[in-house]
Amino acid sequence: MGQETLNRTALMFRSISSVVLTFSFVATFTARAAEPGPFAPILQQAIDQHIVSGAVCLVADKDHILDLEAVGLSGVRTKAPMQADSLFYIASMTKSFTATAVMMLVDVGKLTLDDPVEKYLPEFKGQMVAEKGQTPHPPKHPITVREIMSHTSGLIAASDLPNRNIHNLKDRVAEIATQPLVWEPGTKYKYNNCGIDTGARLVEVLEGMPYTDFLQKRILDPLELKETTYWPDEALAKRLANTTQMTADKSGREDHNVGQNINAATRQKFAPGRDVPQPVLDNFGIDMLFVYGQHYGPGAQGLFSTAMDISRFCQMLLNGGTWHGKRLLSENAVKQMGSIQTGSADTGADQAYGVGVFVTKNDRQGPAAGSFGHLGARKTVMWVDPKDQLVMVLMVQSFDMTGEQQKALYTPFFKAAVEKYGKGR
Repeated sequence: MGQETLNRTALMFRSISSVVLTFSFVATFTARAAEPGPFAPILQQAIDQHIVSGAVCLVADKDHILDLEAVGLSGVRTKAPMQADSLFYIASMTKSFTATAVMMLVDVGKLTLDDPVEKYLPEFKGQMVAEKGQTPHPPKHPITVREIMSHTSGLIAASDLPNRNIHNLKDRVAEIATQPLVWEPGTKYKYNNCGIDTGARLVEVLEGMPYTDFLQKRILDPLELKETTYWPDEALAKRLANTTQMTADKSGREDHNVGQNINAATRQKFAPGRDVPQPVLDNFGIDMLFVYGQHYGPGAQGLFSTAMDISRFCQMLLNGGTWHGKRLLSENAVKQMGSIQTGSADTGADQAYGVGVFVTKNDRQGPAAGSFGHLGARKTVMWVDPKDQLVMVLMVQSFDMTGEQQKALYTPFFKAAVEKYGKGR
């Protein structure tokens, strides 16, 4: 698909003022009448229940976008309608990009999933286990690449690090390595950013370049993900959907605004020479000055993206590692990513974890057993369903969505997408 076509499409998106936008895609983008699509009522119900203020959903097969809809508002205060090309903070969905980078190195033989991390990062040598109530002791085996990428390593939680304000991977991972393990590697599962950040650091060391450069050159550029970044510029930030939260009286939703009082002097002090857009600061606060100022891109979180960009990444995975004739991963690497890597560790009834992705154990929530994908902290979600040959993406920005509310939003959408477009059941 040519850039000219994409540019024309982006302009078309912005020119439509309807609150609900629906587009149907075959090999190229073809606009339908601006009318509610098949998923708009599901998304609107979540808006009416004050779960979210707006949403963008997308369904695709291996080659085509089947449906793209935008519903509700991208900003409560401004009443701006959600647009199909709105930008979202995808948070922990970043982990799946990092997993892709790690599996690229597996593909070319630079490492294996069973390699000890200390083989490449010597700062992890001598790491001890200090389980609660036990005397610190050496682990039965050093933590492996598989374990850091599947949350079974026993690394300390990011929230428990002595210094949480480090904004480069080298120093952050060195800090992680100084801390004892909290359980024997491979015996338990607990979701943890520190392992995935360590995976990104492995990429830096083995490739001899910043992780963000590798990500750009090897994943974002080949997939033409021009709107996926750690550092949105002014033009992208204008399309950022505001994060929202429930009002104090539970009668609706309001923008979650945390950065209004950051003045020019503070910006210059912590991000000299960097243009940090106000919408980014409003949504994420002063920490973004350090992210922009130090050009920091962690492996576990931090990316912004659009539904369309995420769909291309997912199509690559659904296609066994290729997108539009470009091979990023081997079929075996994708299979390993999407296979349960947590062994006998208890991960709950519905999901386990692969390499940088959640893996479904059953089809109760819509995607078939064996489907895989990821969520973000502000409740964006992407899912790849090989059985039904579908990609499903749902983009929202909620600060306070509960687990039950997530099910109320995700499950009806997933089930409706499988029922309408699925091929495997």
